Amino acid sequence: SMARESLQQQQARARTILRQLRKTYPDAKCELDWSTPLELAVATILSAQCTDKRVNLTTPALFKKYRTAQDWAAVPQATLEKAFHSTGFFRNKAKNVRALMARLDAEFGGELPGDFDVLVSLPGIGRKTANLLVATVFGKPGLVVDTHFIRLSNRLGFVKNETDATKIERELAKIVPPPDWTDWSHRMVWHGRRRCFARKPDCLNCSLADLCPSAGKAAAK
Repeated sequence: SMARESLQQQQARARTILRQLRKTYPDAKCELDWSTPLELAVATILSAQCTDKRVNLTTPALFKKYRTAQDWAAVPQATLEKAFHSTGFFRNKAKNVRALMARLDAEFGGELPGDFDVLVSLPGIGRKTANLLVATVFGKPGLVVDTHFIRLSNRLGFVKNETDATKIERELAKIVPPPDWTDWSHRMVWHGRRRCFARKPDCLNCSLADLCPSAGKAAAK
């Protein structure tokens, strides 16, 4: 059974899963709209506890108005809170965006650095955001462990009752080879949004059913 898989068996199953997901979702990519690295940084901060759809409704007007790190850093907190209001947690998000942009302006010539360790040291950027940025902007491997990634890692039996994103990132980094990290992340999110729902996963129509120890069980719960 999948419960007693060796690491090699897990790696082989992960390869098969990724092959299948590439067939099922050939277009999988980051669903946040952006055209500059700074825009993606803002969109990613806004996407915490919020849908990408909602973020994509909020950002176009702001991206027209604020273009440089200096522009963003100069916006008064209250103005930004109002602009971010519909995405939830708007006080924190406004504070983080302003602090991030001030740092980028002061220390990085207004550019987003491409180094993971530098990124995670910046305001408002945790491991998930840093991984998304290095993967999406800089084309480096990144495991983007969001709520879909966490749910699917458990359902697919690669971790057991684990909700800690950093622990899941470490486990999956052993199972999925680095060149596939970004691809794996995007496809986990797409599959989570389109098939493996939090409440009622659509196991019946799932292309991974025969590779998944939870198939059919989650639906019964």
